[in-house]
Order: sequence, then structure tokens, then C-alpha cells
Amino acid sequence: MSVFIIRRLLQSMIVVAVMSLIVFVGVNVVGDPVDMLINPEADQAEIERVIRDLGLDRPLHEQYMYFVANAFKGDLGKSFVFGESALKLIVERIPATFELALTALLLAVVIGVPFGVYAGMRPNAISSRTIMAGSILGFSLPTFWVGLMMIMVFAVMLGWLPSTGRGDTVEIFGIEVSFLTLDGLSHLFMPALNLALLKISLVIRLARAGTREAMHQDYVKFARAKGLSETRVILVHVLKNIMIPVVTVLGLEFGSLIAFSVVTETVFAWPGMGKLLIDALHNLDRPIIVAYLMIIVLVFVVINLIVDIFYSVLDPRVRLKDAGQ
Repeated sequence: MSVFIIRRLLQSMIVVAVMSLIVFVGVNVVGDPVDMLINPEADQAEIERVIRDLGLDRPLHEQYMYFVANAFKGDLGKSFVFGESALKLIVERIPATFELALTALLLAVVIGVPFGVYAGMRPNAISSRTIMAGSILGFSLPTFWVGLMMIMVFAVMLGWLPSTGRGDTVEIFGIEVSFLTLDGLSHLFMPALNLALLKISLVIRLARAGTREAMHQDYVKFARAKGLSETRVILVHVLKNIMIPVVTVLGLEFGSLIAFSVVTETVFAWPGMGKLLIDALHNLDRPIIVAYLMIIVLVFVVINLIVDIFYSVLDPRVRLKDAGQ
């Protein structure tokens, strides 16, 4: 097990190193932030001073080495616009984005797995076909359009839920969370459901396929032959086995929930990292863009590592195969 973890850690470090180079170079060769930050009537001396203060007068490879050296100290640069640490600005927005993504992930599991198992148990029933048709809609409909329709129906026409913002928050261990207040939950539900729709559809299809395959396996037939109830067969034998691919995919998809929550955060004015990124892209605030992308890379790498370890616990053949290489 230790060999498996060490190998995965080394692979993760290599991925982070390579991605830091790609992200830094990719962001710094696009556009000129000086044009966005100075007065168009500024003279050449003022322009050169701003370029020097921002460190943009150095060659790109020197800028990258300076970035890497500071990154090891926890410094991912200072925002051109706000004049503050880019990492600090992003960290302030992380709790809101993580809360939204975790709630969406929870909704995907709570809604997707039962519907998928039901559809797999009764594949020819009208209700099961309706569920699968709904999952196709979840894949097909644009997130921003669904979000706008939800606001129009539930906030404007019915007045049941607030349309924007995060609502009341409470502090836990120095972190502001909204899911512990009624007002916060009412603000959280629509954007979380909007963000979760694609993942719900994905989980439904994974759970259905896994259930259909598991129902023909010998261990399920044997469990039924022993006289176990249908509920016990599903919960103990079927669900445990179909959760392996579901856990793997959802672990990877959690990173995408965080990375691509930008649209949902924009539609619902959710104060997370997405809004900060949009503003940074508009102003070509390179340190914030690089810091955001590096945090997303780290999130994906850590999630992949956790999923690999968890997957090896669920299926020991994974680590045994890896150790034998």
C-alpha cells in the first residue's frame, strides 16, 4: 500500500510541475495588462515605470523562476488591480465555491444513485424510461439557460426562492458557511441544483448500467437463493459494487464542479472564485488568473490521489497490480 501511495505522490508532483509551466507561460503570452492598468494618455516614462513595478520587464523564463521560488513560500503573486496577494483574494472566495460544489455533489449522489438503481432494476418500466429521458435532458440543456429559467420560475413567478447572493452565513472554525442557516439554504438550493444537473444525469446512467450488470452476477443470484430480501440484496450486494465506478467518476467530477462553477456563480451572483476569475480575465490580472488555475490544478491532483487511494481500498486488485509493475 505504501509503494502505491508513494508512486502516486511522485506522479502528482510531476503533474503539478508540468502544469505550473504550462499555466504560467500560457497566461503570460496573452495580452498586455499594462494597457488595462494605465491611463491611455500616460507618457512613455510612466508606462516603463508600471512595466518595471509589475516585473514585466524581465524575460519570461526569469519571471517563471521567480514565480516558482515564491510559490514555495506560499506567494503566488500580487494582484495588478487590487494590489493584494492573489492567493489571499482567492482563499477568501474558496469557502463559497467549495460549499456550492459539495452541495451539488451531494445532490448528485442523493438524487442520481436511487434513480439510477431504480431504472436498472426495472429497465422496461415507463417510469424508468422517463428517468433516462430526463437524464438526457440534463446532459443537453445549457447550464446558464437552466439557471435563468429556474430564476424566472422559482424566484420571479412563484417567489419561493431568492434569485441571487449567498444569504445569511455563520462562522465555523473561521470559515463562513451558509448551509447552517435557513436563509443561506434558500439561497444555496437553486445554484447547487443548477450546478448538479449534469452530474445527476451522469450518476443516473452510471448507476443504471452498474445495476443492470450486477443483477446478472453470480453473487446476486446466490444472495437471492439464500432467501435475502430484495432490499438487502440491493443495499449490501448491488450498491457496494456499483459505487466503485460512481466514486471514481464523482471524485474526478468534483474537480470540474469547482473549476466550471463559473457560469453558475455568474448567473446566480454567487460570491465564489468564479466571479473573481471573470473580473481578472476582463482586466488581464495575470497573478489572479495564474493563482486560480494553479489552485484548480492542485485540487484536481489531490482529488485524483484521494480517488486512487480510495479506489484501491474498495478494490485491492488495483494496488496489487500497481505494485507488480
